[in-house]
Amino acid sequence: MTSSPAPFIEIAGAEDERRAALAFVTEAFAEAILAGLESESFAHAALFAALQELVETYGEEAVAVFAGRLPERIRAGEFTIAIKH
Repeated sequence: MTSSPAPFIEIAGAEDERRAALAFVTEAFAEAILAGLESESFAHAALFAALQELVETYGEEAVAVFAGRLPERIRAGEFTIAIKH
């Protein structure tokens, strides 16, 4: 008996993969809030897990350079969801 692949989102490219990954993280975030976790606690844990994975994949120096660019990206509104006027 052969197993068929899981019916997940079909992913065409890297950007589509990142969008799909963000959808999974967003869903996990919502589930954690529904389970009673504080959003700040989940956000800190998610950031820690993400940085840990990036360090394992790319190394400490590369992740430090990446993280060093975060302040300007945050200030530029790259992570802001609210509508800008």
